Amino acid sequence: VTNAMLPLLRRSPAGLIGNVSSGLGSSAVLTDLDHPAGEHTMLLGYNTSKAALNAVTLVYARSLRGAGIKVSSLEPGHCATDLNHHSGPSSVEEGGRRIARQLGEALAGPSGQFFHPEGGNYPW
Repeated sequence: VTNAMLPLLRRSPAGLIGNVSSGLGSSAVLTDLDHPAGEHTMLLGYNTSKAALNAVTLVYARSLRGAGIKVSSLEPGHCATDLNHHSGPSSVEEGGRRIARQLGEALAGPSGQFFHPEGGNYPW
């Protein structure tokens, strides 16, 4: 959150930050040796950056709680993008719809959630 955004969020009647993450940044997923994500759990740079983003999400959720600003991690699902050579089973549009749905759920629920693309939440 930049210094320019925070004052705007503080004035908003419904401040919300949604960080786009991945289940591959979940410690629970990464420590499950039999997880269906298999070889994808070995993507060192990607997974560690998403795990760090999840930590940032939790720190901001805690620190902005008193300001009424909610912060959560969102996951669009495995979408066909340049990053994966367009091998994902979902389109970017489908991922965008999931993120939009999750933003609505984040606004209605408690701060500090980690939304799963199929509904519900990931374990951190």
